[in-house]
Amino acid sequence: MARRSTRAPQPADDFEENIQDVDVVDEMRSSYLEYSYSVIYARALPDARDGLKPVHRRILYQMGQMGLRPDRPHVKSARVVGEVMGRLHPHGDTAIYDALVRLAQPFSMRLPVVDGHGNFGSLGNDDPPAQMRYTEARLAPAALLMNESIDEDTVPFEPNYDGSENEPEVLPAAYPNLLVNGVSGIAVGMATNMAPHNLGEVVAAARHLIKHPNADLETLMKHVPGPDLPTGGRIVGLGGVRDAYETGRGTFKIRATCSIENVTPRRKGIVITELPYNIGPEKVITKIKDLVGQKKLQGIADLKDLTDRSHGLRLVIEVKNGINPEALLEQLYRLTPLEETFGINNVALVDGQPLTLGLKELLQVYIDHRFEVVRRRSEFRRTKRADRLHLVEGLLTALIDIDEVIALIRGSENAAQAKQRLMERFGLTDVQTQYILDTPLRRLTQYDRIELESEQDQLRKEIAELTAILDSDELLRKTVSDELAAVSKKFATPRRTELVEVAAGAPVATAGPLEVADNPCRVLLSSTGLLARTANGEGFDEDPSAGPGKRAKHDVIVSAVPSTTRGQIGVVTSEGRLLRLDVVDLPELPEPASGAKAGRPTLAGGAPVSEFLELHSDEAVLALTTLDESSPGLALGTLQGVVKRVVPEWPSNKDEFEIIALKDGDRVVGAVELRTGEEDLVFITDEAQLLRYPASQVRPQGKPAAGMAGIKLADGIQVLSFTALDPSRDGLVVTVAGSRGTLSGTGFGTVKATPFDQYPRKGRATAGVRCQRFLRGEDCLVAAWAVASPARAATANGTPVELPEIDPRRDGSGSAVKREFTIVAGAV
Repeated sequence: MARRSTRAPQPADDFEENIQDVDVVDEMRSSYLEYSYSVIYARALPDARDGLKPVHRRILYQMGQMGLRPDRPHVKSARVVGEVMGRLHPHGDTAIYDALVRLAQPFSMRLPVVDGHGNFGSLGNDDPPAQMRYTEARLAPAALLMNESIDEDTVPFEPNYDGSENEPEVLPAAYPNLLVNGVSGIAVGMATNMAPHNLGEVVAAARHLIKHPNADLETLMKHVPGPDLPTGGRIVGLGGVRDAYETGRGTFKIRATCSIENVTPRRKGIVITELPYNIGPEKVITKIKDLVGQKKLQGIADLKDLTDRSHGLRLVIEVKNGINPEALLEQLYRLTPLEETFGINNVALVDGQPLTLGLKELLQVYIDHRFEVVRRRSEFRRTKRADRLHLVEGLLTALIDIDEVIALIRGSENAAQAKQRLMERFGLTDVQTQYILDTPLRRLTQYDRIELESEQDQLRKEIAELTAILDSDELLRKTVSDELAAVSKKFATPRRTELVEVAAGAPVATAGPLEVADNPCRVLLSSTGLLARTANGEGFDEDPSAGPGKRAKHDVIVSAVPSTTRGQIGVVTSEGRLLRLDVVDLPELPEPASGAKAGRPTLAGGAPVSEFLELHSDEAVLALTTLDESSPGLALGTLQGVVKRVVPEWPSNKDEFEIIALKDGDRVVGAVELRTGEEDLVFITDEAQLLRYPASQVRPQGKPAAGMAGIKLADGIQVLSFTALDPSRDGLVVTVAGSRGTLSGTGFGTVKATPFDQYPRKGRATAGVRCQRFLRGEDCLVAAWAVASPARAATANGTPVELPEIDPRRDGSGSAVKREFTIVAGAV
């Protein structure tokens, strides 16, 4: 194997050494300036006329050359990128595709110019776009306006990077794209960041400036009050917007669009439907979770992203009960991307120079561009029509004496002689003569002559109109204004971003403390199992004159206890359990409207007990109780006649515990919190026996105790009702008789209402006295209640029912039931 030589190659004999010494500082300066120039003019900054960077302009132009119109099928994005890169933009395909993606994103562009098919990314780039080999694209209808009349010499063209093709220096741009869609870019030593605006507003301002060239900024801002972002939201404070419109630089705050709603029956929530510009939901969710984990943000129970294609963006932040949602929302604005600052920096190229422009300057540059476009287009069209008119006039001249024309042609030796003889005979130009010779004989008919004369008249009319536009500055302005109006009528959409003015120096409004104040309230339990709390701790209006016809559903309150908003109460169940319940978790009933008639509160805004407590099967809630250990305690009565007074010593480390030891088959049928200890305990059995005796006859016991005998029962007899009544107040005993087969509460027989004071006190563990005499077909009571007056009855769904007239005979028989009911409740 031959050995490779390691000697350096020797220069040729005629090689002439030419080494130049260059100062490295000068070389770096010149190289950096060239690089800066390239970045500023060929990449980062848009042209103020069409609002496009070179890459965006080349994409739209090349897609137009490819025929990718809105009425044509989509093509692979990779094909578009390849055509643009190979013909016009000799840079990486990633940069071209990223630019194409932005042009197709409705959340980035106020008026998208590319119709994308596939995954073109999501708001905030939470979900990046798919690769170009998967997505497809074509021009959107708005892009046709950008390329409109580009083939009519409306804009200058320049060679592409290798001189093989030509590309436009600027697009005709039939609408102010720079203001409508905005742009952002970072160059060397400068940057641009322009906000999108509403097309209809920008066009209105441009038309006003066309008509009134000396219009001031205040007048223009009546048409363009502020940016209109694709993602909506709210712009808070317009001082920075005005600064940007005046000087080209300014900042303003963008807030998400939020509302406070009842997201569950028991909780309020903050619902976010619009986010600040370029902010995605994932960024917001991540930030909120981080702040909650760091305990810098409190009061959030849950965070859900319910965004879908049908309803759009929807983030739901569930607020813990006891937390002021308005105050929490203010914290979210301050700590999360729900409020962002947008800095306007209107830097764009004007005549090749980067300038910072205000609103009027931006509009004026665009208007001047449209004047030039319409002027060049009119000149092009007039030239085309003049050329055509020249041909038509020559053909008409030939048609006047067509026989002689044909004879001249037939008598000529060749085409050149025929052409020369026609020019000499009829005074035609070379172009006219050639056109006559090229015209088929079939067109030289009388009908074609009429068409040519009509075309001649039309061409002369159009040439006159185009000449008028070129000769009249006023008509040129009107033409540009009318074309802008047509664009606005077709493409303008309603404003999406709300503008909120904040006076300079005005104090920032606060939403109050984060946590709900610990105000007095009352907790209510309805007959249908709904829980709620009142807005204050005042009592209820027990005026019986309200009458059944004045009451709403769910207004039969079976238990009520005083508490505070951030306090706790106890819930007593039929299994002898007491469960703690945080009052703040309960929905708050709205206060009565001003001027509304006072009456018993309604629980129509309450929530079911099952939403707050986990109950066993067949376990029912009987009553509410305070957890005040200074009270006389609870009184319980069971199905088997056991009574118990529970010592109010509640363990602080347990949320639920037993307060009575029940025998097999037994359950609690009634529970009431004693307020004075002087109440009378009342048992009513299904045998129609009522026993009343002072609560003082029952010795208080601890939680594990099983109680003592409360009423003497015969075999097969059960307790229907147990309660405690204040003997100093009026009370009412309501009993319903029926048969043993109707103990479920249906098939009522007769009903009887008797004053409570008609029943004498007896000793504990005795049988009591009769409270209703049975009629034929009746052998038991199917329901019974002893309540404080006034009493109210209701059906299972809460519909009020009128009670019968009071019968003073304690052992008399009842009267027929007009309407069945399931509950009777008195003053609580």
